[in-house]
Amino acid sequence: MRSLKSIRSKIVVFAILATLLPSLGLGLMSFRHNQGVIDEKVAHELRSLANYARRELDLWIQERVHDVRSLSTSKVVIDGLDTVAHRQTADSIGPGRGTPEEIPGLALYLRSVHTRLTPLLELTVVDTRGRIVASSAATPAPVQLPELWPQNAITEGVILAPPRWDSALAAPTLTVAVPVLSIDNEILGALVAVLDLNTVQLQLKDAAKLPGEVILLDAQGRPLVGTLPTTSHLIPLQPEVLQRLHAQPGQPFAFQSFDQRDVLGVADTLRERSVTLVAQKDRAEVYAAWRTLRNQTLTLIGGLSLLVGLLAYQIGRSIVTPLQRLINAAEHIAGGNLAMQLPAARDDEIGRLTRVFNQMTDSLRHSRAEIEAASHTLQQQNQQLERLSVTDSLTGLYNRRKLAEILTDQNARYQRNRRAFSVLMLDIDHFKALNDNYGHLLGDEVLTQVASILAQTIRNVDFAARYGGEEFVIVLVETSSRAAQDTAERIRAKVAAASYGAVEQRIAVTVSVGVAECREDDATAEAVIARADQALYQAKDAGRNRVQCAA
Repeated sequence: MRSLKSIRSKIVVFAILATLLPSLGLGLMSFRHNQGVIDEKVAHELRSLANYARRELDLWIQERVHDVRSLSTSKVVIDGLDTVAHRQTADSIGPGRGTPEEIPGLALYLRSVHTRLTPLLELTVVDTRGRIVASSAATPAPVQLPELWPQNAITEGVILAPPRWDSALAAPTLTVAVPVLSIDNEILGALVAVLDLNTVQLQLKDAAKLPGEVILLDAQGRPLVGTLPTTSHLIPLQPEVLQRLHAQPGQPFAFQSFDQRDVLGVADTLRERSVTLVAQKDRAEVYAAWRTLRNQTLTLIGGLSLLVGLLAYQIGRSIVTPLQRLINAAEHIAGGNLAMQLPAARDDEIGRLTRVFNQMTDSLRHSRAEIEAASHTLQQQNQQLERLSVTDSLTGLYNRRKLAEILTDQNARYQRNRRAFSVLMLDIDHFKALNDNYGHLLGDEVLTQVASILAQTIRNVDFAARYGGEEFVIVLVETSSRAAQDTAERIRAKVAAASYGAVEQRIAVTVSVGVAECREDDATAEAVIARADQALYQAKDAGRNRVQCAA
């Protein structure tokens, strides 16, 4: 059976390979041929687009130059510059700027023309030395004119500054300067127009009716205007890309465009490379049909591969999935989650392994429950032992060992921050006679009742302890001897006023109290206890049932 399965698997694999290998070979040959055809077609389209856009741009520039030249022949401009030439001498005009106020109506005329002609951003009239005579702008841009105009300045003289992005105007600009001639054809100065290149977008969009995009660049590769939206926010071309465009005009190649897309593009350089016209197409769109064919081929190959994958998947799924569930459950158990219970519906080896796993989980849960119960019991016992180690079993007050720790801690605090504490030492009067006359049971009842009065009278921050026999000690935190005496008197009064014994056998119980406050010369806490004990004996000698403060 295993041998038959192995042979069948080899036949399936061979059949699939025999189908895939020829298909892949023919597909690769077809892809290469199609790519060559697409490259030739795109190159032709981009060259046509670049040539058409260049003609439209040249035509737009010629029209704008003609407009500016027409304005330079205006009588207002000519008379204004002629007046400047006759009224001012080179010595009376400072370098760099004239006085527009001396030419009435010229600035007003320039502003009027500026508002009527859309492409104009600024109109400025300068004399032959480049000094500004009048301008439509409040702060005109500086102007540089040639020292010698060309011989054909009368008919064709024009200066085109390289296009650039003007930050002040927030627009791409082209500066055009034409000479202003007198009636005798003498150069009086120049009319300088700053043109808004955004208006050339209409011509570029007409060119873009052909497939592709057109963008105008400055000499540094920064985009100025084009058919793409928000051209001013595009990043410049990389220097090596711009250099290659200049080195191979009309030759398309792939590069990363201004908006970070992969494109195919060609360049056309105008006017000695002062401006570059780029025609480009999105590489993804160019090869969209090629990719569609490629995807269809890969889909066919993938479909064939899927048949094999489904077969392996069905076999592997029946084994891997239950094992993965076991692994995940084991990881949960390792993390402390013993609530895992896997379904064991199968009756094969995996099913038996799952049932054994569930039995192991049940055993672990029972074991953990027993451990937790034992731990809880042990914790309660430890808490009870800790409580018994610091309290008196009869009265529930602190015992003498805990009292020693409290006194040591209070004395250390006093040595650090000088916060005084006081100690009350109490003794039940005639307790031995009470025990002898009424028995130890009543004596224990008296001790318990007195301890309850002490615990109820002091504050939460204070400490009460059974010192031994019928003696008790109270530690009053941050309490002076005067306040301690008041507390001791309240305790004495409450003890004397309480009822002890059965109704038919009431007895009177009183206490004597010694009070002592800590001192700077107390080397240890026992010194305070000794003074309180001495004060207690003074209270007893004075007749008992009284409070005595240590000197």
